[in-house]
Amino acid sequence: MKIHEYQARQILSENGIPVPAAEVVRSPEEAGVAYKKLNSPMCVVKAQVYAGGRGKAGFVKLVRSADEARAAAKFMLGNRMVSPQTGPEGVSVSVLLVAPGVNIAHEYYLGVTVDRGRNTATMIASAQGGVEIEEVARKTPEKLLKEPLHPLIGLQGFQARDIAYRLGFKDKLAGEAAKLMMNLCKVFLKTDASLAEINPLVVSKEGQLLAIDAKINFDDNAMFRHPEIQAMADESQEKPLDVRARKADLNYIALDGTIGCLVNGAGLAMSTMDIIKLHGAEPANFLDVGGSVTPEGAIEAFRIILSDSKVKGILVNIFGGIAKCDTIASALVTAGREVGFKVPVVVRLEGTNVDRAREILDDAKGELPTLTTATDLTDAAKKVVAAVG
Repeated sequence: MKIHEYQARQILSENGIPVPAAEVVRSPEEAGVAYKKLNSPMCVVKAQVYAGGRGKAGFVKLVRSADEARAAAKFMLGNRMVSPQTGPEGVSVSVLLVAPGVNIAHEYYLGVTVDRGRNTATMIASAQGGVEIEEVARKTPEKLLKEPLHPLIGLQGFQARDIAYRLGFKDKLAGEAAKLMMNLCKVFLKTDASLAEINPLVVSKEGQLLAIDAKINFDDNAMFRHPEIQAMADESQEKPLDVRARKADLNYIALDGTIGCLVNGAGLAMSTMDIIKLHGAEPANFLDVGGSVTPEGAIEAFRIILSDSKVKGILVNIFGGIAKCDTIASALVTAGREVGFKVPVVVRLEGTNVDRAREILDDAKGELPTLTTATDLTDAAKKVVAAVG
């Protein structure tokens, strides 16, 4: 789960991390008022979206008057932001952050994420902040400092101080930087985050240490413990089908192909996508209905797949265990009656109650002429690839 920068800044501030004052606005008029309220000769107007690359896309602007703030806000709220992270369709902008300018002496990068190579949470720090950290890692990996967190007590004081000194902090600022790092790690652990990032962390020319940008992502599987964080979600920043799938407890990822997949089990879903590619086509999605799917969930899964205009055919691959084959078959028929199968649907079923499931599908073929059954997975893949041409 993602949240906006202004929400991440709020979480950091509540946990003892120095963040400059800012105003959240939703109209050009509010942006002008915010500029005057902040009483700074220069402010920055920043689009609040779930994607990076805002500056290069023109959605982070320095302004020196209320009129400039209003003009920047009008542009951002009236256009979709397109960056390498959004794809060509871009994302809409409905919220802006107006923050005072900072006289920056130096920029740093600071983040905590999961290091799957070490099987631990790890702090990553660099004296090269304010740029894409992926580029720093690729071109000059020696400039990245990595410190694993203790699984029970997090980042320890001696580790934080060592990182601060290695980044070049001295005297009082070294102690402040070490404290900030420990607070960032506490945020990461107590919110069940998958990423907590400050980029850039800056030292101002006045000697202040400030987090002027923040990004926090959270583990979806832990959000039942954090209703206050769940309430921060902005569904307008997500793809509508992703939102529908999440509300139906379905694991759904849209892809670029033409064959929709409905499968129970992540491993089986990946195998299904592989065999579609093996026979010359591309999957349009990853959709795992899970082992305990309800009839209502299965019907919604079909609706989601059929809502994708790229889908020219559907492969249903069910290995019945907890999710019984006849439940899926009944849901498929119901979905066909409600939504209408305007594309070929090839079904392969094996497992619990498979004979009953095949009877249900055979009985429905008269009213669902695009429905086809397959003897095994290879047969199903060949049939659906042939059907979509």
